[in-house]
Amino acid sequence: MTKHLFVAFLLGVILSSEGCRRHHMSHSTGQNPVSPTPIDSTLATRPALPADSVSVVSPAPARPGIEEARTNVAEIDFRYLTAKSKISFKSRDQDIDNANVNIRVRKDSLIWLSVSKLGIEAVRGLITRDSIIIIDKIHREYSVHDFPALSKQFNFNMNFELLQALIVGNLPLPKRPAQKIKNERDYLLLRQSEGKVLVENYIGEQDRKLKKLMVTEQPTKNTLRLDYEDFSSLNNFLFPYTSLVTVDYKSQADGQFYQTLLRIKHNKVELVEKNPGFPFTIPSNYTRRP
Repeated sequence: MTKHLFVAFLLGVILSSEGCRRHHMSHSTGQNPVSPTPIDSTLATRPALPADSVSVVSPAPARPGIEEARTNVAEIDFRYLTAKSKISFKSRDQDIDNANVNIRVRKDSLIWLSVSKLGIEAVRGLITRDSIIIIDKIHREYSVHDFPALSKQFNFNMNFELLQALIVGNLPLPKRPAQKIKNERDYLLLRQSEGKVLVENYIGEQDRKLKKLMVTEQPTKNTLRLDYEDFSSLNNFLFPYTSLVTVDYKSQADGQFYQTLLRIKHNKVELVEKNPGFPFTIPSNYTRRP
């Protein structure tokens, strides 16, 4: 990973940078992320995309049809989303504990975030379908990234849909025939392939909500796992107020497997029709980082 690592899969974000390394944004918190130590096996994660409306559906037959299962997945529809949240992030060279984050999303278009410590904004980010721009206000620097470059940097496929899914809890891939679907314990398991990536969606049989998502890049076996917790009612939808992302990847530097953890806990979430605004200006005296 490069110096400008960011937690840009926050609410879509792999956000922050060397600035966070130099000024560890850490508070005390009751939830301690697992330490990022070398591991032998890989995990995976879940993402998600928005859809129509969310209604609780009764359990499906033991072997539902592919289209029926997909149609019945309870997803969240919205125009704009705003959230006040806490994040904890831990990797082999970064440790951010319980930082405050404000998030704004325009569905399928923009993700805006502002990270602060002790009431002072440290990082502001803007994610579009094509790029990620991060402003480090502490060091008066900014960086610009695109998804292909990030995917190569992390040796893992990344895109806007995956980041939006992290925040919202919908399916990350568009509706199309699945490769395989079956009942597995208390879940309906929906398998999908996207290029060299295998996506496994674990859907609750009772409420039809995405509960766990596993993404595996098959050539490298790098994996991302997304666990959704603390579901509560939001505008007649079931919304996951806690997301835990676990990324296991093989370092291109030393060939070892490492683990990165990101926990997002939303304190307040609103689905609104009015544009909340996405203020984002790079000061002329800021230096662009490579």
